[in-house]
Amino acid sequence: MRPYTICHMIASIDGRIDCDMNEQIEGGNEYYDALEQLCCPTMLMGRVTMQMHYALPEPFVAKDITPIGHQALHIAQKTTAYCIGIDTHGSLMWGENEFDGQSLLIITDENCPKCYHDRLTEQGISWIAVGKNGIDLSRAMEILYNEFGVERLAVTGGGHINGAFLEAELIDQISFMVAPGIDGRAGMTAVFDGIKDINRPATQLSLDSVTQLGQTVWMRYSFKR
Repeated sequence: MRPYTICHMIASIDGRIDCDMNEQIEGGNEYYDALEQLCCPTMLMGRVTMQMHYALPEPFVAKDITPIGHQALHIAQKTTAYCIGIDTHGSLMWGENEFDGQSLLIITDENCPKCYHDRLTEQGISWIAVGKNGIDLSRAMEILYNEFGVERLAVTGGGHINGAFLEAELIDQISFMVAPGIDGRAGMTAVFDGIKDINRPATQLSLDSVTQLGQTVWMRYSFKR
C-alpha cells in the first residue's frame, strides 16, 4: 500500500518550470487554488526545490560520516499534513520543523550520516532512511502510508524528482498547468527530467479534464497502464 499520488506542476508553454520565470507569467494564485482542489494535504519536493524555498542557505556538514546503515524512521509527531523533502545525502539545514502548518519530514538513503538524522530528531523533524545506494522510493512510499498515515500525496517538483517518481511508476494522476508565457532558455529543467534510459518508451496518458483558471490552463491526466 502507498499514498494515492498526484504530480501537480505549473510550467511555461514550453514545459519549463523555473520558479522565478513562472512567477513572471502566472497571473495569480491559480497553482495553489488548483492544489487545494486536489485534496492532498501532504506535499513532496526534491532537494533543489526544498533548498530554494524552505531550507537554510548554508549546507549541513557532517563531523562524523558514519552512515546510519539500515532502514530506519523517526516520527516527531503524527499529523494529517507533511511537507516532505527528498535529501538523499543529508545536505540541507533547517531553521523550522514545519512550514505553513505542514510538519517537516525528510527522506534520505541509508548511506546518509547518522549524525544528520540525530540533528533532525533534536529539531523535532520526522525522517525516513531507506535505500542502500540512493533512496528506495517505492519502499519510502509504503512507509509513508503505513507508518505516517499519508493517504494522498502531491508531488510538486522539481523535474528530476518528478522523473524519478514517473520511472518508478508511483504516480496515479498528472495535474498540469500551463501558464501564459514562454521560457525558451537553454538548459532549463522540464516538468519531467533526468531519466537516463534514452530508449525508455513515452508514457501514454488519458486526458480527464481541462479547466481555464484566469489565463492559465489546468489539465488532469490519468495513465494508460
